[in-house]
Amino acid sequence: MSLVRAWLMIAALLALPMAAQARGLEKAVAATGATGTLKGVMLTPSDVERPPVVLIVPGSGPTDKDGNNALGATAASYRLLAEALVDQGVASVRIDKRGMFDSAGAAADPNAVTIADYARDVEAWAQALKPVTEAPCIWVLGHSEGALVASAAAAERSDDICGLILVAGPGRPLGQVLREQLKANPANAPLLDAAFEAIAKLERREPVDVAALPAPLQVLFLPAVQPFLMDLMSYDPPELLKRYRGPVLVIQGENDLQISMADAERLAAARPGVKLVKVKGMNHVLKEAPAERAGNFATYRDPLKPVAARAVEAIVDFVRGS
Repeated sequence: MSLVRAWLMIAALLALPMAAQARGLEKAVAATGATGTLKGVMLTPSDVERPPVVLIVPGSGPTDKDGNNALGATAASYRLLAEALVDQGVASVRIDKRGMFDSAGAAADPNAVTIADYARDVEAWAQALKPVTEAPCIWVLGHSEGALVASAAAAERSDDICGLILVAGPGRPLGQVLREQLKANPANAPLLDAAFEAIAKLERREPVDVAALPAPLQVLFLPAVQPFLMDLMSYDPPELLKRYRGPVLVIQGENDLQISMADAERLAAARPGVKLVKVKGMNHVLKEAPAERAGNFATYRDPLKPVAARAVEAIVDFVRGS
């Protein structure tokens, strides 16, 4: 799991040139918090003055700025998304979480974190990027769990946020989503009773005895991440979204095996004015993929397959106001 505790206050930015790419200029950026420095990478079109800026907030687990993790996801979805956006004249910043990867120095324990902490990170990035980009505000794109983080940030402080882009984000509390995900795989049938009991305990903020769980479930409910899971399960995403009055785009792939279209529709119904774009064939890692499980999950390991063009188009149109 992703995770870390630190109260980010005033953010500062480093902008060190890294590489000039054919599709834009890439440079290191950093937002400074009370306990360390958060780091990321900004990709900017070389031929557009003051382009829209999209902050890409990572999903759950040990997911890095490019969208990869050691649990089997090597699709580079965030890097590919950034490259697709810069081709359309849109800048982006993709970030590492506090206590992880290039942001490892920002926290001693990457597991000691709450959604509110991550939301403060988003606020810090929004403040830090303004003087460098000269943009009046930034667009916040949250993927998967990052969609909840983005909504939480906007609910608390929206002055520096142009709007929200929620991609493959949960539309229900995590406990409900986890139950549905576990049930979706027939191989999990023997594990469901134990899993559902563990989820119910965490929803009540009661610790789970991992040693009493079947071995395949133990990694899901590790003691180190249980406090974060308890916090995460306390949020109902549409309720958060009701507290933000700015523009919101919800993007959901029709072949997503982790988040359902019902989640996206629930987010879209949270309040008037939320736009929903359904992307045919797109899965959870933003790639076009078959609905069949093996073929779908194979794309999680394919960094050469581009992200779905319709999703990129929807983001570009949204941030340009069309």
